[in-house]
Amino acid sequence: MIDAVPQPDLVDQYCHGVLRTELGLGTFETQLGRTGAPPAPGTTFFDTQTGFAVRRWCPPLLGLEAHCAPARYLARRRELGVLETVRRLLRGSGVSTYLVDTGLPGDLTGPGELAAAGAADAHEIVRLELLAEQVADTSGTVDAFLANLAEAVHTAAASAVAFISVSAVRQSLDPEPPGPGEVRGAAGRWLTRRRIQEPLEDPVLLRHLLWSAVASGRPLQLRLGMDDATGLAGFAAATNGLGTDLVLLHGYPYHRQAAHLASVFPHVYADVGPALVRTGARAADVLAELLELAPFGKLLYSSGARGLPELHVVGARQFSHALSRVLGAWVADGAWARTDAERVAAMIGAGNARRVYGLSGAGERRV
Repeated sequence: MIDAVPQPDLVDQYCHGVLRTELGLGTFETQLGRTGAPPAPGTTFFDTQTGFAVRRWCPPLLGLEAHCAPARYLARRRELGVLETVRRLLRGSGVSTYLVDTGLPGDLTGPGELAAAGAADAHEIVRLELLAEQVADTSGTVDAFLANLAEAVHTAAASAVAFISVSAVRQSLDPEPPGPGEVRGAAGRWLTRRRIQEPLEDPVLLRHLLWSAVASGRPLQLRLGMDDATGLAGFAAATNGLGTDLVLLHGYPYHRQAAHLASVFPHVYADVGPALVRTGARAADVLAELLELAPFGKLLYSSGARGLPELHVVGARQFSHALSRVLGAWVADGAWARTDAERVAAMIGAGNARRVYGLSGAGERRV
């Protein structure tokens, strides 16, 4: 019998708001999947590791038995209504602080609403690409755009806990900052195209944004994708020693590369949460792989949840359960002392995030 490690206080260091509207089966399934598209005809996203995890952890919070049928669960959701469903689910997650990326489109709750619904604290993460697009739409010239962008980054750094870029590392990132001439030329070309609402994808401007964020001193979150971990090593080396922490998000199935970078560079941290949401019953195995490589002080929990409050619950419960299983097995085997297991669980669940983002200690939970 494995002696479980108690669930730690949780800081969700990367998530989004939840939908404010009532959800039918089709909308719910679309949000449950990874791509934002409906499932293939004749299939359901409830038949995924994430879907099974939702059925395991969420029904009891709404007064149902675990693993109840999806139709019964969604009917109970409708009975309770959106506000009560969100309140029960978020307050049952065990999260005390949310760090919220506000850069997604759609009718999603902001940090304040998420905090109120979850009886928790919440802080904003500013998406660099969206910030630049908003500045471009109110700046008529290159000079005005660059000056306004610098001011916008400075202003955001005064209130946000972090910046995030979702596309910069996917541009074969040159690790060095671009020169002023490069930036002006790229800005002029993009401002012309921005008149037709072209999103920011110019690699020179993305590099400029990254280095502007690094100069602010705020932690910089970077979303990983296929092969990004390899290309990111140069940027990590170039920013080492400058005082800005890099937090690597959504590394799965490249989580081992992210953990390796966290072990090599003192300012690089790896996110552990969303990989566990998608791997469901195998979450403990994936978490153990992360713990093989990264120092324990370099790992941070997040859910990566967006849209569905169920994903906030699944992220928190899967993480806590997987961590308890892994560390509890090591304690039972005599490899770890129980006090060390509890200390490491508290570090990964909340302590590391509070240190990296400059958050205060666990606050009072609102009820």
